Amino acid sequence: MLSIKASLTRKEHDAMNSKVKLDDARNEIVAARNLTVGYGNKKVWKNANFSVNRGEFVAVIGPNGAGKTTMFRMLLGLQNPIEGTLNVFGSKPARGNSKIGYVPQRHTIDNETNIACVELVRLAYSGHRWGLSISSQKEKEAAHGALSAVGAAELSNKSLGSLSGGELQRIFLAEALVSNPEMLLLDEPLSNLDIKRTKDLVRVVDDVVRSRNVTVFLVAHDINPLIHFLDKVIYIANGKVATGTPEEVLTSKRLSELYGTRVEVLRDSRDNIVIIGAEDHHGV
Repeated sequence: MLSIKASLTRKEHDAMNSKVKLDDARNEIVAARNLTVGYGNKKVWKNANFSVNRGEFVAVIGPNGAGKTTMFRMLLGLQNPIEGTLNVFGSKPARGNSKIGYVPQRHTIDNETNIACVELVRLAYSGHRWGLSISSQKEKEAAHGALSAVGAAELSNKSLGSLSGGELQRIFLAEALVSNPEMLLLDEPLSNLDIKRTKDLVRVVDDVVRSRNVTVFLVAHDINPLIHFLDKVIYIANGKVATGTPEEVLTSKRLSELYGTRVEVLRDSRDNIVIIGAEDHHGV
């Protein structure tokens, strides 16, 4: 009887493992296998293997010029790999995927821009129409909903030109979120923000991830404001890619292997990470 019980327990254990693997496969929305990318004959990074599941908050970090924005171009279907495969939502990336919301690194907004925030977000929902239309009410409801989701409801009727950098980033996030994407690509949204606004925006992004089960890729220069919120890190440097949890990737051993030279990862009294010996440790 004991041997039968043990046998049944092993079968149950195997069944549970199979279910976990099946669930992981269903949740996987980005999968890279032996991925090599570049421009012409120049390889930016090579032999990358990583996967990202639905509802994960992922930081993409590394020195300037390492290929962080190139990764976004790949995910958006704007560039093909040199070698290997990349699947997004189970198929080859394609331009104009409505499941992906994108906030580029630079928006041209000056003090003379008098467009109301809600109108910019509404335009992202409608795709092309300014002014009144039959579906204006539905579009405005969607726009107000997106603004509320990023904590910017009170900015709805303010002009874009009157906003601070942190407020603008919330509006751009709402603009990307209004069509209910399943994945968000945020290219350096924390640049030029002070410490308080950086922390506030990171909390907003994390809330979007958790409340909407949205997958977020966020390119950043400083990992410290993000580290306690992240599920994964994709670290690109020296033509290679390291991926895993922050605890797995941000170690002296792992980064030394990535850079091909001795790198020290230190933590200060506030648990901030300092990386010494990398090509551009100020960029991480």
